Parts: sequence; C-alpha cells; structure tokens
Amino acid sequence: MVYTFSRVGAAVAMRVEDYFVQGRWGWVRLHEKGGKEHTMPAHHNLDHYLEEYVAAAGIAQDRKGPLFRTTRGRSGELTGNALLQSDVWRMIRRRALTAGIKTEIGCHTFRATGITAYLKNGGKLEIAQQMAAHESARTTGLYDRRSDEISLDEVERIGR
Repeated sequence: MVYTFSRVGAAVAMRVEDYFVQGRWGWVRLHEKGGKEHTMPAHHNLDHYLEEYVAAAGIAQDRKGPLFRTTRGRSGELTGNALLQSDVWRMIRRRALTAGIKTEIGCHTFRATGITAYLKNGGKLEIAQQMAAHESARTTGLYDRRSDEISLDEVERIGR
C-alpha cells in the first residue's frame, strides 16, 4: 500500500497474476473501485518483496489464486483464501502494538505515508493522483501529511 498508494481493497483483491514482469521490471495490476484496473511499475523494494513472498509462499503456479492469503489458524500454512480487509487491519494493529507504536494506525496510514514520502522527495501532486487512482488532485492532497510535521526542536524553541 505504501509503494503503490493502493486502497486495501485493491491490495487484497490482487491475484498472483497481478504481479508480473514486463521487460526487466516488475509491475502490479490493481483492481480499484468501480471496476477500474490500474497498472503501474513496482518500486524496486516492492518488486523484491513480492518476488521473495511468491517464492516463499510457493504460489507462483497458482496464477489465478489470491496473492495475499489467509493462514490456517496460527500454523503459518497458507490457505487458498484471500485476506479480507478486516484481516489486514487486525494484522497492522498487531504489528504496530508489537513494535511499540501507540498511535492508532490502519490501512489508510500506509496510503498517506506513501503519498507524503513521494511528495517530500520531489514528486508531483498530479502524478501522485494518477498513482493513487484518484479522480481529483484535491482528494490526493488530503493524503499529503507534509504540513503535519512540526519538529520537537521547533517546539522546544518556545521556552528558550
């Protein structure tokens, strides 16, 4: 979700065949709201993670099967069932708690983080809009968290 700005629904709807190599680069195909299909190149980190995941999961031959799957209980054994959005949210919350993150985070946090990082690194709002599959740049702007950052050093200047 960070590297593609995808909605959680588009991520969990991915099939194994929705991650593919075209030329020398990995690409992802996202199935967005309203039945729209959105294809884009995969960031090199995402490409690496997906290659490793597909190989470790042993799902490369199940091209029509879900890319992100549930596990059988706590066994770690993958089923043939796709993750649900609620599964992703619970997974994110568990990982955040384990990491000691007290801030409430969820699926949209990753979308906002990706868009904000892209814009911080010189990306254009119009391109972020295309990558996020938003109808309007105004909607994409709602995910821009650059103005939320006030450093502790700046706050500490108050008492000096």
